[in-house]
Amino acid sequence: MEYRRFGDALVVRIDKDEEIVEQLTLLAERENIALASVEAIAGVREVEFGIYDAAEHQYHPHCLSGFFEVTSLMGTVTEMNGKPYLHLHIGLSDESGQVQGGHLKRAVVGATCEMVVRVIGGKVGRKHDAATGLNLFCFDEP
Repeated sequence: MEYRRFGDALVVRIDKDEEIVEQLTLLAERENIALASVEAIAGVREVEFGIYDAAEHQYHPHCLSGFFEVTSLMGTVTEMNGKPYLHLHIGLSDESGQVQGGHLKRAVVGATCEMVVRVIGGKVGRKHDAATGLNLFCFDEP
């Protein structure tokens, strides 16, 4: 991974065979990012994403191998328990143009990943919500 900072934005290149979630977590740690929005495009070869079942309070995993174009990768960086917390969604297209996606768990870059991380001044935490089973934005933390 290589990146450059331009004001409140980081322009990031994640290289072939690197894992996107792992590299973004490292970036958030290195740059002390407490709050940011993320957008990216990429070519990936191994992907794990989930579809949330609100009734069961769990993600149903989907794992794909092959080459996929990332048509959209977007989300947020916040903090939970003093560590970076990523909430990312991904849209993927296969060679026939069929698209699928969901909550990103991991994706290994197959060609390159071009990402923009926009740092937002401030801090938003996460707190587990029993009603939804999700870790929701928590605005009570300083």
